[in-house]
Amino acid sequence: MRAPEFWQQDSAAARLLAPLLAPLGAAYGLAGGLRRALVKPRGCGRPVVCVGNLVAGGAGKTPVSRALAERLAAKGAAVHLLTRGYGGREAGPLRVDPARHDAARVGDEALLLAAQAPTWVARDRVAGAAAAVGAGAEVVVMDDGFQNPALAKDLALLVVDGAYGFGNGRVLPAGPLREGVEAGLARADAVVLLGADAQGIEDAVGARLPLLQAALAPAPSAARRLAGRRVLAFAGIARPEKFFATLRDLGAELAETAAFPDHHPFRPGEVEGLIARARELDALPVTTEKDLQRLPAGLAAQVEVLPVAVDWREPVRLDALLDDLLARLSRHG
Repeated sequence: MRAPEFWQQDSAAARLLAPLLAPLGAAYGLAGGLRRALVKPRGCGRPVVCVGNLVAGGAGKTPVSRALAERLAAKGAAVHLLTRGYGGREAGPLRVDPARHDAARVGDEALLLAAQAPTWVARDRVAGAAAAVGAGAEVVVMDDGFQNPALAKDLALLVVDGAYGFGNGRVLPAGPLREGVEAGLARADAVVLLGADAQGIEDAVGARLPLLQAALAPAPSAARRLAGRRVLAFAGIARPEKFFATLRDLGAELAETAAFPDHHPFRPGEVEGLIARARELDALPVTTEKDLQRLPAGLAAQVEVLPVAVDWREPVRLDALLDDLLARLSRHG
């Protein structure tokens, strides 16, 4: 689905619909709170890092999960990644094999994660973490699952998009929040702020939590290829506008854009149409790494991709958190 505009914008529709849906949001928040109060989290015998967020989709959890796995591996830890496998049909626990599995089976995010480190798909997070530990994981990095109380978390990071923030500050369906901001911050160990702080996130977090500032930076080689190029940009992510803005910032000329729902399953004819339209415009078709996982076989090679990576402003602050986690692993290992 695409995020409704009234979740963010101050418009007549927002002023009408958000208060109208507020009772449903209150009920949603209460149900989540009761679940977390009633479920006793279970550990897996190894440290678990949770990379979550408070809004529905689009914050940047998967790039941050990949970056953490890379950083932990560089410190000598055997890291496995864990995801629910949203959009895929597998319930798991299943170790992802990109050579055999596709997005329809395990989800697009799982395939992206598996390119970084051993990755498990599991709707039951406790079972998934246990499978990872059984396969040799010393640290489990869980992409999403902050609101799921089943698996105990040793380090919980909340990822926030600096441009979007917490939207209108209301809980689903009145706004984009999965739970109230204060309740979420109270259970987090740190906040990862991606991009410039246009929504006052630093003030909202205050001094109670470490604030790790970072940005999603395009891969230099792809940025050089696309700078000055005329492109047809398409994306099926939570906020396609972020992708389009990134292309503009690196100097690409957007001849046309096409936005699809998040996790959109691209059909062959659909992608062939986009490629043909790009030719008509004398443009290069370009999409995101995440969308690439859902392109039909045989067509992906005809589309340019813009990979992104997390660029930490003060990596020493992140290292302090990860070193403490690894010290605990050493003490109890």
